[in-house]
Amino acid sequence: MNLPSELKYAKTHEWIRTDGDLLVVGITDHAQDQLGDLVYVGDFKVGARLQAGQTAGVVESVKAASDIYAPVAGEIVAFNEDLSASPEQLNQEPYTAWIFKLRPDNMADTAGLLDAAGYQASVDAG
Repeated sequence: MNLPSELKYAKTHEWIRTDGDLLVVGITDHAQDQLGDLVYVGDFKVGARLQAGQTAGVVESVKAASDIYAPVAGEIVAFNEDLSASPEQLNQEPYTAWIFKLRPDNMADTAGLLDAAGYQASVDAG
């Protein structure tokens, strides 16, 4: 499984990259592999305030629909509109194609997320 070490991970299969005072959020290679060919990414509301673990939006594939969760509490400040027309970007480049950007209420909350080894262990444990 491809897991960039510079990212943080949620047990719910989102990856997080810090970009200044924002968090860039996408789904892991494992998540896109389990979902299969993605056909829809949406329901992300810019301006929405979310608590950690709250549903931010949804991705749908030919096999299933899956909620995407906020890794920490904060406000959605951007949605990757390119995914509306080309959701397959998440399958092709899971760590380049981001889904949304979040302004966290407290950046220190990211300390509770997993590193690559912790995420790998979480996936292995099922």
